[in-house]
Amino acid sequence: MPNSFKEILAAAKQNGVKKLVVPCPVTTDLPLLAEAAAAGLIIPILVGADSSLAALVKGSSLGNGKFELVEEKDPQQALGRALALVRSGKADILMQGGAAPQELLDSLCDKEQGLLPKGGVISFVSVFQLLKREKLILVTDTFINNNPTLVEKQKILENALQLARLLGIETPKVAVLAAIEQVNPGIPSTLDAAILSKMGERRQFGKAIVEGPLDIDCALSQVAAGRKGLQSAVTGNVDIYLVPEIDTGHLLAEALVFFGKMQTAGMVMGTEKPAILNLPFVSAENRLMEIALACLACPKGGING
Repeated sequence: MPNSFKEILAAAKQNGVKKLVVPCPVTTDLPLLAEAAAAGLIIPILVGADSSLAALVKGSSLGNGKFELVEEKDPQQALGRALALVRSGKADILMQGGAAPQELLDSLCDKEQGLLPKGGVISFVSVFQLLKREKLILVTDTFINNNPTLVEKQKILENALQLARLLGIETPKVAVLAAIEQVNPGIPSTLDAAILSKMGERRQFGKAIVEGPLDIDCALSQVAAGRKGLQSAVTGNVDIYLVPEIDTGHLLAEALVFFGKMQTAGMVMGTEKPAILNLPFVSAENRLMEIALACLACPKGGING
């Protein structure tokens, strides 16, 4: 079970080489792709105009390694071509490249050409490496869903549980966060948290411990929970923090990175194949970890497996 980013990278290398497709890659993508290829994680597939791609690659470290070019002269069609390669099985992972984040998300959710199963919900899971313990924590949703309904929160939690289990966490401990730790009909997030907790109690999420509502101090500290008279099976050892809405999720992720100096990487979940966004609170160094996470989410084996 990986307990650090270094261990995630090692586990991903054991999963086989994957093909990662990038529509209209930008200059900053190329060193990352070269590093991931040199690490034995991927073979990059670049989609765009051959002439511009060849010039881009020639001046980069990627030119010394193995890669593929797919001709698409129209930049507006490059993302569609990349998605088609993933749907057909000719590529395993989709990376944002030159597409705008919302353009990528809209394409992933397209009913005809996307990668979202019927009835599914797309979400973003941020993975953090704790500073003082050998432990990974997951926070979701930190980018995509603005004000999810209870049904959407159920799907968002299921997505996070899937990633947690890929990371070897057999019985994930989930804190469903709210402003307070008591159920209050005037605060809808506490009602949603209580329902999700009851669903967990009835094993609707499989082998997982789901508890809420929890405010952040009760989730983090047994002392704080005890002071408030709360008996919690997850307090002080949470694996997944499920936030009530995007303001909380995005601000929490940025605060952990910029104030807390924690390392983070993340992945789009809920899609049939892994997808990688380029988000501003993920450092250039940790984008390699996002590729490693995506490789772990692929079936074992690959080009060399």
